[in-house]
Amino acid sequence: MKRTTTLASLALASTLALTACGGTDADNTSTPPATASTPTTATSDASPTDTTPSHSEGMGGMGHQHDSHGGPAPEGIEPATDPTYPVGTTVTLTADHMPGMQGAEATITGAFDTTTYSVTYTPTTGGEPVTDHRWVVHEELQDPGQPPLQEGTQVVLEADHMAGMQGAEATIEDSTDETVYMVDIVIDGMEMTNHKWVVESEIQPAQ
Repeated sequence: MKRTTTLASLALASTLALTACGGTDADNTSTPPATASTPTTATSDASPTDTTPSHSEGMGGMGHQHDSHGGPAPEGIEPATDPTYPVGTTVTLTADHMPGMQGAEATITGAFDTTTYSVTYTPTTGGEPVTDHRWVVHEELQDPGQPPLQEGTQVVLEADHMAGMQGAEATIEDSTDETVYMVDIVIDGMEMTNHKWVVESEIQPAQ
């Protein structure tokens, strides 16, 4: 009886030992490695900035675009009493106020004793200043006072030889008290009557 009990005890112990050693396999759930994200390359559709410089054509001083008819002499100007070139005289011009003038033949239509000025002014119509414009007479200035005006004096023009001249502010550049003349002249096929002005040193006897 004692032996039977011992055998039963050994059998039970063996069973317990086997159960302890067997263990249960755990379900290992493997997480797949994270896939590295592919970086996105941004593509710019913006157009490149246009760096082409704009071209601006420079404008020089205003040309001498006189009216074909210069009109009468200004009010108050004194006719010359004994001019070198009386009205009706045919002369040759040495002035180069405009293309085609130098060497042209002209006819004297007026001769006057006054102070004559070259001026620089900015046209009232805009644009670049007209530099050393020849000529305007003292009687074509607004409230000028007594002549002669000094170089650098600021004046307002009443002359209307060209568009934008009348009412323009101007600076006296030079002056002369030579006899000053109006002339009829043909330049490049255009007849100009009572053209203002040429001074005596810009005139020669016709040849």
